[in-house]
Amino acid sequence: MTEQIRYYVTLCKPRVVALMILTVWAGMYLATTSALPWSLWIAATLGITLLSTSAATINHIVDRRFDALMDRTKQRPLVTGNLSTRAAWCFAITQSVIGLLILIFAVNTMTAILTLLSGIGYALVYSLYLKHATPQNIVIGGLAGAMPPLLGWTAVTGHPDAQGWLLALIIFTWTPAHFWALALHRYADYERATIPMLPITHGITYTKLHIILYSTLTMAASLLPYAVGMSGTLYLISACLLDVGMMVYAIRLFFSKDNHLALKTFHYSIIYLTVLFVMLLLDHYLAMT
Repeated sequence: MTEQIRYYVTLCKPRVVALMILTVWAGMYLATTSALPWSLWIAATLGITLLSTSAATINHIVDRRFDALMDRTKQRPLVTGNLSTRAAWCFAITQSVIGLLILIFAVNTMTAILTLLSGIGYALVYSLYLKHATPQNIVIGGLAGAMPPLLGWTAVTGHPDAQGWLLALIIFTWTPAHFWALALHRYADYERATIPMLPITHGITYTKLHIILYSTLTMAASLLPYAVGMSGTLYLISACLLDVGMMVYAIRLFFSKDNHLALKTFHYSIIYLTVLFVMLLLDHYLAMT
């Protein structure tokens, strides 16, 4: 039983979803200057989490044949046969139905619709089509992955304001360089699976240059919360320090032949986004006290 639970947890991509939920919380708290009702916080967190883990499960289902060709993913439970495709579909549908009902009846309809569209964008549009159709898959499909802070915003306000979209913009600009760094490190995997990631179709140097370009865009986007008055000096200092680190990694990666540096760049990008949104929350909390 414990093993079976672990397999189902794997389908949910818990580390990815945990980072998404952190950005959801940032959106929720930045949308208001008053205390959030616990009932709304719990319902929004649970509903968005369930729809996100449902989308992650469907991604496992759609990608299972390609996952079998890649070292990074060949131990996933659908590839090894530890879970059946039918069981995974039942799990995904159950999560999505419960999550959608929670959002509709305990949060608001707008959040339910946007969360559902985000899940469809990732699980179906990106996984089924974009991922295998264009080297710009991450750029175009990144919109679905950028939605969580906007979902948190609409959970509180009931409508997607410009400031909520600004938070989504940060993740949208961050996503390509984050995934391209991993694609560089796992070049052989993507080549073997014939997935048209940018390093495969346009070469390593071209990809490294675009990591620098998108890192620059991320830096610009990260300063917008301060520029429009959503955050204060604490966030500004934190964002600037994180931006310097990101650009140092991007430039070092461009000139380096060390394949392990691509993985380090990928890991730093996760730290970058996590700390950036933690500082958004902390700055907002301190401004309220």
